[in-house]
Amino acid sequence: MTKSPMTKSEQLLRIDDHDFTMRPAFGGPPIPVGVDVQVESLDTISEVDMDFTMTLYLRHYWKDERLSFPSTNNQSMTFDSRLVKKIWVPDMFFVHSKRSFIHDTTTDNVMLRVHPDGNVLYSLRVTVTAMCNMDLSRFPLDTQTCSLEIESYAYTDDDLMLYWKKGNESLNTDDRISLSQFLIQKFHTTTKLAFYSSTGWYNRLYIHFTLRRHIFFFLLQTYFPATLMVMLSWVSFWIDRRAVPARVPLGITTVLTMSTIITGVNASMPRVSYIKAVDIYLWVSFVFVFLSVIEYAAVNYLTTVQERRERKLRNQLPCTCGIANPDEDMMMTTCYSDVDPNTTGTYGMPENGRRQERILAQLTLADGQSTSRVRTSRSYVNIWIDTHAIDKYSRVIFPGAYTLFNIIYWSIYS
Repeated sequence: MTKSPMTKSEQLLRIDDHDFTMRPAFGGPPIPVGVDVQVESLDTISEVDMDFTMTLYLRHYWKDERLSFPSTNNQSMTFDSRLVKKIWVPDMFFVHSKRSFIHDTTTDNVMLRVHPDGNVLYSLRVTVTAMCNMDLSRFPLDTQTCSLEIESYAYTDDDLMLYWKKGNESLNTDDRISLSQFLIQKFHTTTKLAFYSSTGWYNRLYIHFTLRRHIFFFLLQTYFPATLMVMLSWVSFWIDRRAVPARVPLGITTVLTMSTIITGVNASMPRVSYIKAVDIYLWVSFVFVFLSVIEYAAVNYLTTVQERRERKLRNQLPCTCGIANPDEDMMMTTCYSDVDPNTTGTYGMPENGRRQERILAQLTLADGQSTSRVRTSRSYVNIWIDTHAIDKYSRVIFPGAYTLFNIIYWSIYS
């Protein structure tokens, strides 16, 4: 096999004079490798897949005396990815990453800069998709903290000491980074040791970023429609109980709409085994809508029971007006009248405006023991049966209970 001729830069760096499969200063103390990161973009945050995608510039700094070269002006030399394959570079990888790649348009986005004293800067542009274990118990009023972890794959802390070059200032972000659903609150860095039972201890660098979810989108798409459906179900309390074609479809429509809202929210969420904050709000709203339907069922049932009692009372009190028998010791004349409230003024309508139903029983009692003249006394007994009591109380209880629930809910999760 013919050997490819060396370039002038490779001859200057004496690439063939050293074994670059070994780390610098092999057999001595661990080589320090400084790292800094420039975050270019935070692309997507997925609750369904529990991951995030980030594009960043990853830079490494170390000293390799094997790459030192004589220079009269002390200027560094810059190379592309072709030289990277011929020298030693840190073998970094992203822990818990799902997918990652180095950009290669128009060429590999890799840069190597070598200084005369052997200091090396190795930079590459990477897009990585990594895991982010999210706690969605407060969704959509939640705050999430995700981490990108960087570690050497082969070299333990006995061979390579990984550290942030300038502490927390080693992490720089673009001010134009923004997300549709999240507000980026802060970025910060930490360093820890990771232990693997089969290989040993490794230095691990962490990039933490905290995200707070924007609530306005969910207010428009979830909370406001659910609240309006609950308020719409209260309209049936002001509709006459006999208007079955009006009240029943209204209740069924609100129940089906709430079911559609709940299904739509859960379709875009992971199937977690715990209850989310939005689930509590939607299911409580669903219960209020469902109870409004049950309330009308109770009103309708009580109305039916009342009408049966009225019919029974009519049968027991036949109309005997004008029939008198003075020879009997006791005479009772009873008149039952079914009066139309539209033709009798205030009949069936008390002063406070609440509509009532009244059964008028006119009882005429006469004492036949009087020998001189039959003395008749008449008294009118008005029997009021308030079949609107459930609707009347529901107009207050339902809005009051739902308002109290909202106060408690937003005070806890806000």
